[in-house]
Amino acid sequence: MNRLFVVNKPIFRSSNGYMGYVKRKYNTKKVGFSGTLDPFATGCLIVATGQYPKLFQYLRKTPKTYAATLWLGANSESLDIENVDSIKIIPELNVEDIKQALADLKGELTYYPPKFSAKKVNGKRAYDLARAGKEVTLKTITSTIYNIKFIHYNHPFVHFETTVSEGTYIRSLGAIISDTLGVDGTLSSLKRLNEGDFYFDNEKALDPLKYLKIPKNIYTGDPEYMELGKKLSIDYFETKENGEYWVETANFFSVIEIKDGEVKYKLNRVQKFTTPHSSLCHYDR
Repeated sequence: MNRLFVVNKPIFRSSNGYMGYVKRKYNTKKVGFSGTLDPFATGCLIVATGQYPKLFQYLRKTPKTYAATLWLGANSESLDIENVDSIKIIPELNVEDIKQALADLKGELTYYPPKFSAKKVNGKRAYDLARAGKEVTLKTITSTIYNIKFIHYNHPFVHFETTVSEGTYIRSLGAIISDTLGVDGTLSSLKRLNEGDFYFDNEKALDPLKYLKIPKNIYTGDPEYMELGKKLSIDYFETKENGEYWVETANFFSVIEIKDGEVKYKLNRVQKFTTPHSSLCHYDR
């Protein structure tokens, strides 16, 4: 069964671990997800079954929006509530200073990702090294902070929302805000509200063709050639410029690449979306 949908990942479950529940619920062995959420984070997580996980790289998944709470005075090596090692009582801060610290992040931002992250250091995950007590040295990354909005300050908690480019670490943003304010701080909550055009909507099945970021091309040749994976001539395509495209037949669609007059399959014979019957698509446990 091919299915693309959004789940609302609960707190203190790893994204990968939560897939066990999804497999049981939809009675399938092939499940993939895109855009890992930290265990303490909740919210929008794109999931696909069957052939559809192959489409993740072609989906419109950015920018992403998060709602976060920064706990001032708390310190954590992982920059979240999973590893809090100290809590200091600090005086209430000026709300205008907090707003300015948030506003200063807008635009392109270069920073160090958290050492408790999936970044690799000499072939090993940074979080594995950090948990083992080993030194972790990461390279800086650059993210785009499209928007960051102050929501509320209820001392010692600062609530804000931010819209960012793919791969942005909101935990690091929290650390930068805290450093700017001259206090310890860690995220106490984090919820992803959307990934590009993807929002949680009770796990409704989605038509992937409506979410592809690559353009459509028209194939005027024999559709059986495409469905059988035969070599395709550029003469039968409406658009002949170099690039990646999706192309459909009656029951299937493919992703192709045109380069210097040659046509190459990237994905082929992917079953088109059909509305699943509610009694057949999943069961509850």
